[in-house]
Amino acid sequence: MTGLPDDLRTARRRYVTVCVLFWLPAGLTIAPLILLFSERGMTLAAIAGFFAAHSLTVAALELPTGGLSDVTGRRTVLAAAGLLNLTALALLGLGSTAWVLTLGMVFLGTGRALASGSAEAWYVDTVQACHGPGADLRTGLARGGTATSAALAAGTLFGGTLPWLLGLGPDLGARLREVTSGAVPPLAVPVLLGAAIEISFVAYVLTALSEPPRPAATLRSVLRGIPATIADGLLLGGRDALVRRVLLSAGAAGSVYAAIELLTPGRAVAVTGASESGAVLYAGLACAGYVCSGVGSHLAPLTAWLAGSGERAVLVGLGAGASGMLLLGATARTTDPVFMALAVLGFGLVYLGLGAASPNKNDLLHRRVTAAGRATALSVQSLALQLVAALSGLVFGAFPPGPLPWLLAGAALLCAALLWLRRTEPPATAPTAPHPDSGRAPEPTVDT
Repeated sequence: MTGLPDDLRTARRRYVTVCVLFWLPAGLTIAPLILLFSERGMTLAAIAGFFAAHSLTVAALELPTGGLSDVTGRRTVLAAAGLLNLTALALLGLGSTAWVLTLGMVFLGTGRALASGSAEAWYVDTVQACHGPGADLRTGLARGGTATSAALAAGTLFGGTLPWLLGLGPDLGARLREVTSGAVPPLAVPVLLGAAIEISFVAYVLTALSEPPRPAATLRSVLRGIPATIADGLLLGGRDALVRRVLLSAGAAGSVYAAIELLTPGRAVAVTGASESGAVLYAGLACAGYVCSGVGSHLAPLTAWLAGSGERAVLVGLGAGASGMLLLGATARTTDPVFMALAVLGFGLVYLGLGAASPNKNDLLHRRVTAAGRATALSVQSLALQLVAALSGLVFGAFPPGPLPWLLAGAALLCAALLWLRRTEPPATAPTAPHPDSGRAPEPTVDT
């Protein structure tokens, strides 16, 4: 840990903490939310509508909220995102009618869009303001990715097991229903716990994420500045070949995530023979995937050093992910234990590769954009991923069960990897040997 300036360590530590506090509530809802909707009498069509409302809200607000972050500041937007998520999770945890649950999903999508890229933009702004444009970004971005994956993994496991634990021993679940007059079943407890964590997130953002003062802005000037910022973000890919590669790679990753999220639950049920046990298997796989993604993010600086540059590291990461998808495709028609072991290996490779590629890819992106458009550039990248994921999900859902969707997504990721064969990064910026504190061992996240 020695050798790093105190302010750089502090920026990394606070960025990691924000990542954990933001994504832990999301992880808590992954396992119980759909089951909670079903318990409250919602049909599968209604549940699909809730998630469609969330996705459409995120897609519609991704760029405007990125522009808002660039114009008004990161801390304000992140705090607003936390308050919206707090409201959303309270509505989802306590609501029992379709319109309340729809409103909760819309608020959750709005909070997700507001937060997209803002914490990362704050970290990059802070580091470059203190240490110049050549400061090390990759290490902090890698640790943020590791923290995000760890929060999602822990949240998924805890959120999935807490309702079950409430039913052990003295039936705490029945007592909970009785005390709350049925308003809080055990499946709602992880969701409401996530709402409580959002309070800590908002408090931490307001107290820990200091920013340089921005020029005083009126509502009219803010609204006038957002469209120009969005337009610059959309044009960025057309002006810069490297940024274009980043966006295309994000789209390819979106097709991979769509295939995994759509097809893995069915494969898990086919392996176990029952929906309940298949759900448990899927939860375990999802947690393992987040762990692999976190490991990949943690190793991103070392990957860049071994590969010789950030661009080569992206190539290696995407190539590993494509190999994993091809393994999943090759084993799609069998439940033989040996082939299932290969499928699990492929699943881990996908997340490990994408986890290693992401910090290196974002490091390159941040060196191509200014602070005035940083959050917008991240929003454009996120939008590319989400739009391709939505389209791919529709296409893959129309295919019969089999290897084709897996192979198509793997081919898309392989094509994205090949885009990085041609190097655009100047030789002078190639990474040197990693600092002893740049990704080999986790750094304590407690302020000293």
